[in-house]
Amino acid sequence: MSIVTIRNVEFLNNPARFTDPYRFRVTFECLSPLPDDLEWKLIYVSCPENAALDQEIDSCLVGPVPPGVNSFEFQSPAPDHKLIPEQDLLGVAALILTGSYAEQEFVRVGYYQNTEYEGGEEERLSMEGKKVAVERLVRDITKKPRVTRFQIKWDVAPPQSTGALGAATSAAVPSADSYGDDDNGKDQMDVDTPTKSNGNIPIS
Repeated sequence: MSIVTIRNVEFLNNPARFTDPYRFRVTFECLSPLPDDLEWKLIYVSCPENAALDQEIDSCLVGPVPPGVNSFEFQSPAPDHKLIPEQDLLGVAALILTGSYAEQEFVRVGYYQNTEYEGGEEERLSMEGKKVAVERLVRDITKKPRVTRFQIKWDVAPPQSTGALGAATSAAVPSADSYGDDDNGKDQMDVDTPTKSNGNIPIS
């Protein structure tokens, strides 16, 4: 069992313009006080076939972390559109939130982001053959993330666990309001919606 479990991720400005910052609130539960900070990263995947194009668009450190339910707000810039191939600006991309402790990733929450013209299909058709007008793009992030958890070595006494270090579990998340176990024993995370900070973000 993980010492830290995400309970909710709430996007505070979704949908939004493609160039707007991402603003979201992460709520998580911690079973034991942690001597080191948690590191959170936001990654934009424009082309799954080419990992070299992935952009780590922000990261932050959160701590000290007391036991109990904690939350923090994270604001990140939009991805640099100049680093995205023109053909990948429109359509579906991935947005990934990762959580790490002591340089070990323990959770990965992935979302699909759909990007289109503000005027919809009509505007897209009118722009065919022309340079993409980034200032006219809007984004919408799915409310059904996929959560992957990794068992890591925590430097505090964890509850009894039978899993091997490094093992990962992944489950699709069907709804958007609470977090818990479903009838089949798989974890569910329900999500309402989602600079380099270079410093610690206080926990509320």
